[in-house]
Amino acid sequence: MDNDKEYLNNLRHSCAHLLAAAVRSLWPETKNAIGPAIENGFYQDFDLGDVKLPETDFEKIESKMHEIASLWHEFETKEVSAEQARKDFAWNPYKLELIEEFASGGKKIMENNPGNFLDLCKGGHTDNLKEELKHFKLLSVAGAYWRGNEKNKMLTRIYGTAFATKEALDEHLHMLEEAKKRDHRKIGKELGLFVFSDLVGPGLPLFTPKGSTIRRILERFIVDEELKRGYMHVYTPPLAKTDLYKTSGHYPYYKDTMYPHMQVDEDELILRPMTCPHHFMLYKSTPHSYKELPVRLAEISPQFRYEKSGELTGLMRVRMFTLSDAHIIARPDQAEEEINNVLDLIESVNSKFGLVKGKDYKYRLSLGDRNDEKKYYKDDALWNKAEDILRKVLTKRSAPFYEAEAEAAFYGPKIDVQMKNVSGKEETACTVQYDFVMPKRFNLTYIDSDGKEKEPIVIHRASIGAIERTMAFLIEKFGGALPLWLSPVQIVLIPIADRHIQHVHTVNNTLITNNIRSSIDDRSEGMQAKIRDATLQKVPYMGIIGDKEVESSKLKVQSDEPMISVRTRDGKDHGRVKLSDFIKQVQDEIDKKT
Repeated sequence: MDNDKEYLNNLRHSCAHLLAAAVRSLWPETKNAIGPAIENGFYQDFDLGDVKLPETDFEKIESKMHEIASLWHEFETKEVSAEQARKDFAWNPYKLELIEEFASGGKKIMENNPGNFLDLCKGGHTDNLKEELKHFKLLSVAGAYWRGNEKNKMLTRIYGTAFATKEALDEHLHMLEEAKKRDHRKIGKELGLFVFSDLVGPGLPLFTPKGSTIRRILERFIVDEELKRGYMHVYTPPLAKTDLYKTSGHYPYYKDTMYPHMQVDEDELILRPMTCPHHFMLYKSTPHSYKELPVRLAEISPQFRYEKSGELTGLMRVRMFTLSDAHIIARPDQAEEEINNVLDLIESVNSKFGLVKGKDYKYRLSLGDRNDEKKYYKDDALWNKAEDILRKVLTKRSAPFYEAEAEAAFYGPKIDVQMKNVSGKEETACTVQYDFVMPKRFNLTYIDSDGKEKEPIVIHRASIGAIERTMAFLIEKFGGALPLWLSPVQIVLIPIADRHIQHVHTVNNTLITNNIRSSIDDRSEGMQAKIRDATLQKVPYMGIIGDKEVESSKLKVQSDEPMISVRTRDGKDHGRVKLSDFIKQVQDEIDKKT
């Protein structure tokens, strides 16, 4: 029962009503707005007037919730007239707005009253309130604009969760505690990887030298991987004429998430929200034969999308992101093979990140809605063909996937790589999209073997998705202790005393010359304090250098190589080793990306 999605949704929606009843009981002037079930929990929005509700009040609210639940009977949802509903909720402007919306749309207006708490509701509740509304927990409080519109009043949103059993609730709360420890925003600050500035603006991260190192490694890695697979990397400008996106058809669909246009001389320019039209213009710049296809154009591409301030989340959701973007222009008969190749690349890259298919990520086959002609290009035959190809590829690969209606792009179906974060929530990491619309809109063609012009298909794909989001996933997965090849600092050299510093600099120069990211901690602190700090900074290796290491180098004991004593961030002491042996070991570990 506890894993039954419908049951849990009903239980959590019931809990949202219970929360509203408790808050209104404690603060009678409160007006409750909406309270839906969401993934892993529920929330309820309140207009509390001048009352400020801190999380320290949660215990009091939960106690009142338990008290009320013990007195409640069944939810009896009944249909009422708009006139009756207006009378019942005359004191609540948020309910009145919903009532008018339902009435004008011809929808039923439903009320329920499980125990002297009348509320507007469409239904979906648990039955045995006294027995089932027991295992809940309030989690956080935040501001939320009414109806998500920044022009409306800011309400107080209380988030909570509920489960059928105490064991399931405790397990979930434990997972949330672990997630807090691994939150990339917390770790990013502790490790000095990125910062935000009010003066720069929300959703615009500034990467420190250490954070920039991680980005640079990821970008070089994916470019090298793609070049091996026949991609041609290009550079295109991060803005374009608005007409470009009107031609592509993106403008009507995405204009609300695009930034305002700029009038420059005679042109209207806009920051790009996607790169595909730029790549299409590159393709169109020269004629192409069927023998050249597929043409795989790739780019590490800065893109800009307006995200509401309440939806910005560290590196997960930002207003400028950098996508490992590519567009494969292929003959229709090449589609299946190319999509397979893309999934091979994605799975190979994920394995280097230590991500396990089926555990850390799975695939979602996102389908179009044939009845939604406003959002989706109308050609049922092409939709059926494209969806069948994607489904066939996933099935042949025995890939873990599920299907989702009405999640496709407007120009064709897609395979979404759904990554599970530390809170257990799915996020889309990257996509593979089959496009049969853009070639028509941009008149993309190739000369076929019969000498006639033919229309190709386009496969849009991101191999590791947005660099920022990938960083966030990896920081959280490893709790900041990134694999050696991704660590911004791979070894910290620690001199035991000032007399060892000169030798430490010699060792440091040798490591850097061998492409190992080394730094020196020569602060006036004790050795144990430096080891502790390096461990807290998640540095994979520490090289301790004292009298014995210096003397062994001077006396050329065992070799004419310098010696260092090596410790790891997990507390293991590997003793003194020859520097050349250590370099070989580290380089091998980096090359294998273990």
